[in-house]
Amino acid sequence: MATFALMRKSYTYRVKNLERFASNLALEVERAGDGILLRGSDRFPIPETNLAGRFQLAAAIGTRSICNPLSNHFDELDEFLRMNKDWVFGYLGYDLKNQIEHLESKQPDSIGFPDMFFFTPRILVLVNNNTAEFQYYQNETSQTDIEKLIDRLDVDYNDVTEYKVPIVFQSHFTYTDYLKTISAVKQHIARGDVYEMNLCQEFFSHHVHLSPSITFNRLYQKSPTPFGAFLRVNDKFLMCASPERYLRRDGKWLFSQPIKGTAPRMATEVADSIKIERLKSDPKERAENVMIVDLVRNDLSRIAKRGSVRVNELCGIYTFPQVHQMISTVSCELADGLRPTEPFRVTFPMGSMTGAPKIRAMELIEHFERSKRGLYSGAVGYFMPNSDFDFNVVIRSLLYNRNNGYLSFTVGGAITFKSQPEAEYRECLVKAKAILETLNAKINVAE
Repeated sequence: MATFALMRKSYTYRVKNLERFASNLALEVERAGDGILLRGSDRFPIPETNLAGRFQLAAAIGTRSICNPLSNHFDELDEFLRMNKDWVFGYLGYDLKNQIEHLESKQPDSIGFPDMFFFTPRILVLVNNNTAEFQYYQNETSQTDIEKLIDRLDVDYNDVTEYKVPIVFQSHFTYTDYLKTISAVKQHIARGDVYEMNLCQEFFSHHVHLSPSITFNRLYQKSPTPFGAFLRVNDKFLMCASPERYLRRDGKWLFSQPIKGTAPRMATEVADSIKIERLKSDPKERAENVMIVDLVRNDLSRIAKRGSVRVNELCGIYTFPQVHQMISTVSCELADGLRPTEPFRVTFPMGSMTGAPKIRAMELIEHFERSKRGLYSGAVGYFMPNSDFDFNVVIRSLLYNRNNGYLSFTVGGAITFKSQPEAEYRECLVKAKAILETLNAKINVAE
């Protein structure tokens, strides 16, 4: 069977202004109806390897074929990948956990993303070294169409949008409720049910009208991160400034980079350095990270060649515009004969967003949280024609349903026995800072 990837035509173009080009690409993704823009993957090389990002940015504009299963999601994705030896973009929603384990999700969901959505793009744009490659099918798109697209991408990008009515977010928890919930989680930890649990809360606002592409561009400019993503599926949008990689495959090697441990940026370089050293040596933060590293090592061992699982870096400190993060890197050599989705079946959802042990942590998450996570805590990314892939962790993100005007973001953190409830709540606000500043919004905290 001839592969679709070999049928694509290619057109290259030297980008004059990368930031303008990327911002206009977000507009094109929004106009296309379905599509994805990925930004920043070249800023975060994997420690102890020579792997740089595969591109400065990538955009999948419009769809040719779609995988949107109603059941047996991973089996259908395997078949979709077998039939489409092409670039395939899409996402995995958190609640796919219910197919991997005997779990359920009964909390309300006002966004309504499907649990899984993948597609082959009508037009693929890959940018490396400020050179854009446009890949397209000649029977669907002409070179003239590509040249017109380039003209639109090269025009001045003017963001003059103002939020005339201030956006005010509220939580499903009152402040007191959230502190009590953390104490209740700690009781389960004291009983030995879990060692660590990721507790999150959704902040939401109704009847919001905004431009998703402009909002994403503002968020990414405010908080440039290695795994930024702008996604549209019908009238549902993701605006994501994630610093975390979930899984990356390079040939026979698989890499995961869980984040556990967060500290805010400070106003001066000296204060920032002190904050970094405190994060690096904080026993609670290190314990959180090490527990998840152990979980990831165990997950990877189920699909790895014997003896190949290793920790490339433990508790490394990486600095982003809003926060310092503690990040570890775990890798393995994949066993032979695996299905394309096998690495996801044994590792999803990622341990950094659940806790350990994973199944009991997910049961407690369902019990204590008050809204369905949906795409939050899921993963956005792509498969290449050669079966390599790269997926982020959906955090530091806005989710928006344009049909009903519901806008939300979710933040949280790992709860351990040493967690202080007030400090955990403050960490939520640190993680929300870039989103609130992007929208000139505020949180209405009910006591």
